[in-house]
Amino acid sequence: MLGWLQHIGSLALGNAKRRAVFALLLGLVMTFSYAPFGQGWIAPIVMALWLIGLLACQTQRQALAIGFAFGFGWFGAGISWVFVSIDQFGGLPLVFSILIMVVLWAYLALFPMLAAWLWFRCRRYLSGLSLFAFPFIWLLTEFLRGWLLTGFPWLSLGYTQTSQILGQLAPHIGEIGLIVAVLLSAIGFAYTLLRKQFAWLLMPLGVYVIAMYAPHLNPMQATGENTQVALVQGNVELDLKWDPAVQWQQLATYRAMTEPYLADHDIIVWPESAVTVLEDRAEFSLQQLDVLAAAQQASIITGIIDLKYDRHHPTGEYFNSIVVLGEQAGPEGYYYGHQNRYEKHQLLPIGEFVPFESILRPLAPLFNLPMSSFSRGAYEQPNLNANGFQIAANICYEVAFPRQIRANVQDDTQLLLTVSNDSWFGDSHGPHQHLEIARMRAMEMGRPMLRATNSGVTAIIDERGRTINQIPAFVPAVASGRVAIVEGVTWYRQLGDWPAWLLAFVSLIIAGKRRQQHKP
Repeated sequence: MLGWLQHIGSLALGNAKRRAVFALLLGLVMTFSYAPFGQGWIAPIVMALWLIGLLACQTQRQALAIGFAFGFGWFGAGISWVFVSIDQFGGLPLVFSILIMVVLWAYLALFPMLAAWLWFRCRRYLSGLSLFAFPFIWLLTEFLRGWLLTGFPWLSLGYTQTSQILGQLAPHIGEIGLIVAVLLSAIGFAYTLLRKQFAWLLMPLGVYVIAMYAPHLNPMQATGENTQVALVQGNVELDLKWDPAVQWQQLATYRAMTEPYLADHDIIVWPESAVTVLEDRAEFSLQQLDVLAAAQQASIITGIIDLKYDRHHPTGEYFNSIVVLGEQAGPEGYYYGHQNRYEKHQLLPIGEFVPFESILRPLAPLFNLPMSSFSRGAYEQPNLNANGFQIAANICYEVAFPRQIRANVQDDTQLLLTVSNDSWFGDSHGPHQHLEIARMRAMEMGRPMLRATNSGVTAIIDERGRTINQIPAFVPAVASGRVAIVEGVTWYRQLGDWPAWLLAFVSLIIAGKRRQQHKP
């Protein structure tokens, strides 16, 4: 296999144009390391081959080209599913839909391009082990990608390892630490191929051995308590979801799917905006559900839209919310404005808020989608209380932001919850990537994750990221399962991103220590 890799690696050492084309192909191949393909083992190899090409760059322009080409292929294939929503719901001619996608791919490609350029600029100050500087530089550019313009941290390298051996490190160093693990493995492979010294294989081998031992250090322990949960996937068509003529019918559909599970389930979850009637207008129906669930000692958690008019919101503001009904909804049961709720903080650009909306909204339906003018909830919010269980909630896109999830997990948090509506992206790999991200959050926090969606992929996930039950996409169904409650604090929840940054910094020091005997 090493000989085969050396042959492939030689393609990365060709002329500048060949290296750029090869980098583009490597980016395309990287898509297969994410869900639903799940071939995460290729990620360190792909990165190793790309780093070999980067080492061969002689000018800044070449480094910029190889970085941009890799990023364009990586995001072009990896988030191609965004085109489904733009094409089907954007109301634009095909050529403009494609142009928007190209602009998005090009924007995201700027970040690996920046990483390649920064490494090249620093190379003159580094030792012959200059690739060891790359994990720190990559983390810097990935931090920027997750922050600028509210952030888009999708397809981060660590998610490639969710179902792989390296993924067992997630409770200790988080997804960000897995990025460093992948890159260190890639550096070991790269130097093996470049220098034909098999000793370099000890580095990726060591990373994998540590990962294999990692589960023995996991502090999570079963409490002996468990809860029976049911997640309702209504599969409501998007063309009908926001139609006022059928909004009450949708509520009736979810109620009908729920009632058979009330008697023997503790918690029943509906997806994001399952109730499309504004909360104040649906108060009476929600109170009926509250009484029905409480009578059978069950809780219903649902996504709903709230339009607030009060002294704090004098002009009226929409919030993408989650409310609890039934057991533990509150001492007085459910009423409009009760505090057992969650309001989405991390809003999706274009989908939930439109920057420069006075300019963009008139241009096309894409910039004027239903419910695309939300306000933010607080960054940190109290846990939901459903049937006595403490639940840290998030909505849709927020699950991709580990620092926000970590900030909302308390010492008494027992479950994680994410609700979503991925119908916008059709039967693509997008919803599967979304599920993969949710699994990673469960592993990092050491808590089971309940993921309820409108059309898939709905799943019950244990604290190790394993799927207990899952519903196929685009079928109306209910996922039922018994979830074990665990206790303990993962290293990642306790320490956050610091171990990953420290490891990357140590790697940077290795690169910065000049050793004349090493070849550049």
